[in-house]
Amino acid sequence: MTKDVIDFIQETYKTKGFIPLHEPKFIGNEKKYLNECIDTNFVSSVGVFVDEFEEKFAKYTGAKYAIATNNGTSALHISLLLANVERDNEVITQPLNFVATCNAISYCGAKPIFVDVDRDTMGLSPSALKDFLENNASVKNQQCINNETGQIIKACVPMHTFGHPCRIDEIKEICDKYYIFLIEDGAESVGSFYKGVHTGNFGKLGVMSFNGNKIITSGGGGCIITSEKMLAKKAKHLTTTAKVPHSWDYNHDTVGYNYRMPNLNAALLVAQLENLNIFLNRKRKLANIYEEFFKETQYYFVKEPKKCKSNYWLNTLILNDKKQRNDFLNETNSQNIMTRPIWTLMNKLPMFDQSQCSDLKNSQWLEDRVVNITSSVII
Repeated sequence: MTKDVIDFIQETYKTKGFIPLHEPKFIGNEKKYLNECIDTNFVSSVGVFVDEFEEKFAKYTGAKYAIATNNGTSALHISLLLANVERDNEVITQPLNFVATCNAISYCGAKPIFVDVDRDTMGLSPSALKDFLENNASVKNQQCINNETGQIIKACVPMHTFGHPCRIDEIKEICDKYYIFLIEDGAESVGSFYKGVHTGNFGKLGVMSFNGNKIITSGGGGCIITSEKMLAKKAKHLTTTAKVPHSWDYNHDTVGYNYRMPNLNAALLVAQLENLNIFLNRKRKLANIYEEFFKETQYYFVKEPKKCKSNYWLNTLILNDKKQRNDFLNETNSQNIMTRPIWTLMNKLPMFDQSQCSDLKNSQWLEDRVVNITSSVII
């Protein structure tokens, strides 16, 4: 059966050479804008392309403000600081996750709490979140207190896994009830919508990534979106070393971070953003091709959840068990078709293995079975 999959992917991509998991496509004004950027000598964190990207991306997502950063992890870090996450606070997230989310929590001196995901979205489960808080937390003076540790549960960071939106409106309702600051990790969901609203707009802050393997890329880059003016202003201030604006003086009013996106990267990203809808349409076409093919196989192709429009960033299969998953990975990669398993659960990593967890049965089930298959845009 795996041979049929290998033959199909090679036929779809029209090559028997190496097929990467997700490579960038540069089909527009990338070189033109990079040359313009170089010609002006504005190549660092000040330049017209940074401003242009922020304006256009805010408009695309429907947020009032966008703040460009040098990567998605720095955007997560600043978002947690904006949520006033401090040392020994706790942050709820999902164990089925890329390590950047938990790293950013650790940068604040805070600790993650891992709550299970739903199988269909692979994102944080609102029912699991509700159960955890009802059984483990209390609200005191408009703060959520962990009954076991006595610490404040300050924030919640669900992720839209592989571009498929989780049930973010239900999660928001629970977080509001418990006075928990909601930050959406939309690093993988640029171009994804839930109930007609772009991801990142349900929480007070949304975080995006434009790493080299994302649907649009600036090589390295990230972004915070928000519709709250004061949060946007503070985000820009903190990411620009907390420098007090002045024509020549260098004054800084708090500990800041050198996290702004350089103009060179923004130039690339503005060009990529111009073709985002083309990429989304072609990725949806590829997903439809995969879905039709895998109907006749023993592998389950993950489709967008109900009431969602996913970007299908990484096409995903669910196999029968861990052995079948490993066999599939070995056979496809040996034939120069790059496939990968889902991440090792965060609670299994040595730096997070003492973290508090809910019942993680769905996360474990998915870890044993999920495979990402080649998902590059076909031009």
